[in-house]
Amino acid sequence: MEHEGRDVRQLPKAHLHLHFTGSMRPTTLLDLADKYGVRLPEALTGAEPPKLRATDERGWFRFQRLYDAARSCLREPEDIQRLVREAAEEDIADGSGWLEIQVDPTSYAPRLGGLIPALEIILDAVDSASRETGLGMRVLVAANRMKHPLDARTLARLAVRYADRGVVGFGLSNDERRGMARDFDRAFAIAREGGLLSAPHGGELTGPSSVRDCLDDLDAHRVGHGVRAAEDPRLLRRLAESGVTCEVCPASNVALGVYEKPSDVPLRTLFDAGVPMALGADDPLLFGSRLADQYELVRRHHGFTDAELAELARQSVRGSAAPEEVKEKLLSGVEDWLAA
Repeated sequence: MEHEGRDVRQLPKAHLHLHFTGSMRPTTLLDLADKYGVRLPEALTGAEPPKLRATDERGWFRFQRLYDAARSCLREPEDIQRLVREAAEEDIADGSGWLEIQVDPTSYAPRLGGLIPALEIILDAVDSASRETGLGMRVLVAANRMKHPLDARTLARLAVRYADRGVVGFGLSNDERRGMARDFDRAFAIAREGGLLSAPHGGELTGPSSVRDCLDDLDAHRVGHGVRAAEDPRLLRRLAESGVTCEVCPASNVALGVYEKPSDVPLRTLFDAGVPMALGADDPLLFGSRLADQYELVRRHHGFTDAELAELARQSVRGSAAPEEVKEKLLSGVEDWLAA
């Protein structure tokens, strides 16, 4: 095969798994910490991404603590605008033509004047970043499974109310070992009835059963992570047949200790089973790699050919909430990349 090794940054793709604070540039975090006199944990001030392992409770707690420390540096609307614009710029540099950024507005509400103002500030920032950079951008509102399911319902209603302002989906994040998926079934029903995509996290820190719960209890259109489905052949068949996209974040899986090394992430197993995947960066601030790096990882550690990388890019586009004309433009860009 000729030309193996085309530049993955030139490959048009969609980015469906990126958390809001986690998308921050490390240099921006240091700037903002300086601006507000925040003393960051040492793990966030080094040149290297922090050493993380979240497979035990203490490790997850530490990961959350670092995340919260970073979030505490986002205090003013202009900080939010900067974060979103830079996330868009990074994505464009990585070949992304569509970004769905995930946020729990509850976390920003205390500093931004309440839940509704926080969401409006975020949506305005996404709107202007999208206009300024030309990147298609939308928002997934995510509930926190460590909080009460009633909070999730409030968020789902809010998300639906803002569907015409850029909210396309509803998620569920944080430690999947806590809180059963079915506790959040009402919230997800509200979101789905309001026309939003259901995209809960599952199948990263816990096994295939949590992916099954996302399908059975929350009617997931997509699953955040979902990699552990590889351990259950019947579940793989079900995901493939129903066309549920798994938002796979390989660098994050390794950083959190779910898999020991990049070659252990069962990407081939999912791919060969026909499960649609959308590679994502999850939290570049903490994991040290962005979107194109995930494609590079798959090429280097799993031997994916350019044709297979192109298929992964197509799957990311098809799994997105992008309008048809945006999807078509990106998909034809994928063909051009392959033909180059």
